[in-house]
Amino acid sequence: MVKSAKGMAALGGLVYSTETGRTCPACRQPVAECVCGAPSAPQGDGIARVRRETKGRGGKTVTTVSGLPLQPEALKSLAKKLKTRCGCGGAVKEGVIEIQGDHAELICSWLIEQGFQAKRAGG
Repeated sequence: MVKSAKGMAALGGLVYSTETGRTCPACRQPVAECVCGAPSAPQGDGIARVRRETKGRGGKTVTTVSGLPLQPEALKSLAKKLKTRCGCGGAVKEGVIEIQGDHAELICSWLIEQGFQAKRAGG
């Protein structure tokens, strides 16, 4: 049986301290030093995996690039450069760059030229 907190303990803990002022209830740090809203480091091993996909896209071919350890803004600018290089459209969804069409070899070689570690994935 799990007991629920009652009274003041149900509020989540310290919210204000006369020593530091307002504090974050999640990390209990002063609001100026709070680490809760800081962007976390992107996931990935640093190797860009370039693959050609058609499943779930109505038969259309899309080239995806995943595994790049870049912040969302840098990922969007890289996607823009790739779209310009390939001469087609695309998007960034959930940390994965999607480029319309089959451009896996072109993208893989371009990423290597730009200094990224890239390899073909899939078939």
